[in-house]
Amino acid sequence: MRFIRQSLIGLVLAAVTLGLLGFAVHLVNSAVQERIARDTSAPPARERVFAVGVRRAEPGTETPVLETFGEVESRRRLELRAAESGRIIELADGFEDGGVVKAGQVLVRIDPADAEAALDRAKADLLDAEAEVRDAERGLALSLDEQAAAQDQSNLQQRAYERQLDLAERGVGTAAAVEAAELAAAAARQAVLSRRQAVTTAEARIDQAKTRLARAIIAQGEAQRALDDTTLIAPFDGTLSETDVVAGRLASANEKLAVLIDADALEVAFRVSTAQYARLLGADGQVMAAPVIATLDVSGVDLSARGVINRSSAGSGEMQTGRLIFARLEAARGFKPGDFVTVTVQEPPLENVVRLPASAVDASDRVLVLGEDNRLEALDVQVMHREGDDVLVRSPDLAGRDVVEARSPLLGPGISVRPLRPEAAVMPTEPAMLELSEERRARLIAFVEGNQRMPAEAKARVLAQLAEARVPARMVERIESRMGG
Repeated sequence: MRFIRQSLIGLVLAAVTLGLLGFAVHLVNSAVQERIARDTSAPPARERVFAVGVRRAEPGTETPVLETFGEVESRRRLELRAAESGRIIELADGFEDGGVVKAGQVLVRIDPADAEAALDRAKADLLDAEAEVRDAERGLALSLDEQAAAQDQSNLQQRAYERQLDLAERGVGTAAAVEAAELAAAAARQAVLSRRQAVTTAEARIDQAKTRLARAIIAQGEAQRALDDTTLIAPFDGTLSETDVVAGRLASANEKLAVLIDADALEVAFRVSTAQYARLLGADGQVMAAPVIATLDVSGVDLSARGVINRSSAGSGEMQTGRLIFARLEAARGFKPGDFVTVTVQEPPLENVVRLPASAVDASDRVLVLGEDNRLEALDVQVMHREGDDVLVRSPDLAGRDVVEARSPLLGPGISVRPLRPEAAVMPTEPAMLELSEERRARLIAFVEGNQRMPAEAKARVLAQLAEARVPARMVERIESRMGG
């Protein structure tokens, strides 16, 4: 019993102790909550400072570069058509799509039998007309002789009549003799009139014969041209395209046989906006002869050709915007009509402008610059040109100021910033080079050697680079992208 009593006392004491501890914890917690409720003062706020990249604005002269896309065309493109109908009996050896021909080379010959027969008939008609002219001239000569003889007879009859009148006045002749002489003189004059009519008829016959001769000459010329048109001759050096004819088939008049393209007279046609076109106009209102570079990406190798703008299209084009400009290419080796190329045009230089990232200018043409205590200020600028990720701006108050390179919604006038300036000098980085395994190198060389579109010079240059121990990584990446690897 004593043990049970002591155990109960110990339990009661432990319970009282735990209760007191819980009460003490409650008192402490209540005191803390009351203190927190009474203390409402917030900690002092600190201004947030943003780190921004800045660039020093240094005005200078910049040459803007306009980049667009265009299509290579040939300045001389001729449709070869059959001038006469007939059966094709001869074709040139290179008369096929892609065939190279020379100026003066016979391309197509149509059966000339009908044209030769027509020419022979025209020649025969010409001979008849010439004989008719000669006969008419001889007839005129005879008519003139007959007219002269009739005139002589008329003169004799007239003198005989005058003699009879003289005799009658002297009383020797008779009235009947005078009348007979007068009638004979009148008949002689009538004969002269008849001969004059014959001469007029002979002259008219000569005119008709000459007209017939002229028609015969014209007919012979037409027949000769028709015979010449049975032979189609290349007017200039070029390459054939769209050939659709074989020897032995019938060709109708004006049928399209092929297209002859001068591959050495290439130009690039590209479209620009109206604003860009206005910047390319000279003082005379005509497009300037600005230099251009056309670039064609072929299997990892950029083919480029230089040229000069020489004209612009007369109209904007139906359902088109902007202006179409043409530039003549020089030494465009590897280019073909129809190639889609990238065109870069050097615009006239701009003076007193600053090149900035496009992200530095907002929609209102304003930039943020550093002011006193590194606080931002807004400054209005004039955007002169946009070029890729850069813009060329002009402002009288921008020189020497630090401009924020990239704007964000958190930045604005009055914001305190910590400027991050680029290093004073940046070491030029060398292009990344790769060391290829033998298997990878052989696969790249096989692909380049099997590419038929790559020009021989470009192929030799790429193969020479692939043969070296270290190969440019960019070139390898572009070749493998076309391999599908």
